[in-house]
Amino acid sequence: MNLMIRRPNRARWAMTRPMDRVFDDFFAPFFNESWLAKETQWQPMVDVVEEEAQFRVNAELPGIDKKDIHVDVKNNVLTLRGERSEEKRDETGHYYRRERRFGSFTRRFNLPENVDPEAITADYKNGVLSITIPKPEKSVPKEITVH
Repeated sequence: MNLMIRRPNRARWAMTRPMDRVFDDFFAPFFNESWLAKETQWQPMVDVVEEEAQFRVNAELPGIDKKDIHVDVKNNVLTLRGERSEEKRDETGHYYRRERRFGSFTRRFNLPENVDPEAITADYKNGVLSITIPKPEKSVPKEITVH
């Protein structure tokens, strides 16, 4: 006698997926994500790397002019601010999907104690903002030999 595995929900799931696609395709032109992008702030992707003598913060900011990026340090908090302007829309074409976000952004990072704000440098190249934060001078423990 052969055993047969029965999955009663399989037929129901097989039918709902095509129906979901029909509704998605029908309502997509009326309810796309572009209205949401205008209402919310966006946040750039950021990598924070600790190296031996410094910290590095790399932020992806494609399509933003250098003059629209502001970096400041206050009370040991590093703040990145900026704005990506929306490109002029092509009224002759129809957007099927619009995922790029526009508008202002703000990112804040707590810095370690005793960081010298004057030593922090920032470089913007190929759409990536790279901020270098030298680590504070620590009092290195000195081992004393007992005679």
